[in-house]
Amino acid sequence: MAGRPRSGAQALSRERIIEAAVALADEDGLERLSMRSLSRSLGVEAMSLYAHVQDKEDILSGMVDVVFAEFYSPTPGQDWRSELARRQTSGREALTRHHWAVGLMDSRRNAGLANLRHHDAVIGCLRDAGFSLTLTGHAFAVLDAHLYGFLVQELALPFTPGDDLAELGQQMVAALPADELGHFVDFTLNHALKPGYDFADEFDFGLELILDGLARRLAGEVSGS
Repeated sequence: MAGRPRSGAQALSRERIIEAAVALADEDGLERLSMRSLSRSLGVEAMSLYAHVQDKEDILSGMVDVVFAEFYSPTPGQDWRSELARRQTSGREALTRHHWAVGLMDSRRNAGLANLRHHDAVIGCLRDAGFSLTLTGHAFAVLDAHLYGFLVQELALPFTPGDDLAELGQQMVAALPADELGHFVDFTLNHALKPGYDFADEFDFGLELILDGLARRLAGEVSGS
């Protein structure tokens, strides 16, 4: 009969659509995600999707919510440093699985429940630890800048684990005017491209600096200085 949904359409739901969208974006990138490609992956007509989602923006909001659900949400009343460190680490792991989400996480006007619950948990952890509203805002902003900014850098690196960094370094440096870029060449050859160096280690170093700085600011608020 004309207009009959394809096989599988009866089981269609918002959750199934979002799950399929995340899988497509993970595999092909966000730029390849469209209502047409999504409907093909689900085995339904494109118009069938609109019975469950408003449009692509609604799907993106749902996809971001899926990623936020994979973040660890800090528990108020526990050690705030440990809780926030765990949040940062889990966030990095989630965004490594879902590269497309970097840059989207706080972009949604209609945030989903997992998104809002996560934000509430982070705020609650900070407030319970004694952070003022102002310092809570500073802390949340710098933690997100660390997390999202690091992923932007890490995902853009021109090499991956397992590459021959020594050979890569020689190729890079050979094309540079060493007399003009001596500091850069020294850093590249004698640190960044040496065996054992892993840019990923910079994540923990930066996080430690941030947590130390926040601890000092919190102590200053508590003492009134």
